[in-house]
Amino acid sequence: MSGNPSLQRFAWLSIAAAVATIALKGAAWALTGSVGLLSDALESFVNLAGALMALWMMKLSEEPPDEGHAWGHSKAEYFSSAFEGFLIFLAAVSIAASAVHRLVYPRALEAVGVGLAVSAAASVINFVTARVLASVAREHHSVILEADAHHLMTDVWTSAGVMVGVGLVFVSGWLWLDPVIALVVAANIVWTGWKLMQRSAAGLMDSALPAETLAKLEALLVGYRQQGLDFHALRTRQSGNRAFVTLHVLVPGSWSVQQGHDLAERLEVEMLALLPNGHVTTHLEPLEDPASMLDAGLDRAPRP
Repeated sequence: MSGNPSLQRFAWLSIAAAVATIALKGAAWALTGSVGLLSDALESFVNLAGALMALWMMKLSEEPPDEGHAWGHSKAEYFSSAFEGFLIFLAAVSIAASAVHRLVYPRALEAVGVGLAVSAAASVINFVTARVLASVAREHHSVILEADAHHLMTDVWTSAGVMVGVGLVFVSGWLWLDPVIALVVAANIVWTGWKLMQRSAAGLMDSALPAETLAKLEALLVGYRQQGLDFHALRTRQSGNRAFVTLHVLVPGSWSVQQGHDLAERLEVEMLALLPNGHVTTHLEPLEDPASMLDAGLDRAPRP
């Protein structure tokens, strides 16, 4: 396991919240017969499946590097968020099918007051859980918990919309409004699923660190350039909650190995201070040698 504290207990919190909201929202649907509340309950099953997958991938991502995975297992986090996005699409299809059936065969709602109260209790659970997960995700740069928090908060707003809609149906008697709201819910969670899958794809494609982080790294290098040093081939990638940076450091060719090593060590320490859970690799090259510029790109240029 890595040196960072395990976050698995927060995955268990998400699982517990999902089980509780499934029970409450399922009861709300059973009491009222609202297809809007049914759609809300179905999304909670997605939350549960996503939370279980998150726990599995979190356990895997916290495994230490081994011979077959020298860079660790942190990319496992992206499989969790991609899986959750896929489940959201499946839930949206199920919700839409139920909504279309209810449009064709309208049905009056029952016990609306009690049903809405039960659903509201479930939303409070999701809201509190989402806030906790979001806070921990920011602190520990956890892709898994960030995705889970965003999904739960979307669920909160979805539930709020459904409850308002069901209340309007009860007051107005417009039975068609209930399935229409369910269709809107389906469209909304499809958007959430799409964003999660985009985020996962970006991580698996070794996307660079955020622009604000890159700006901090560049600002750090400016001070060293003013001392007559130079740098190139700065490459970064985000892998789950790990940040990887490689950099070529150009120093005077007259320097001793010890001088170059000391500079590289100092630079790596200062970069790591800007990169929570980061890994920095530097490569020393002589400033005066033209061959030092041949590897500035990803593929080494041929010698002239």
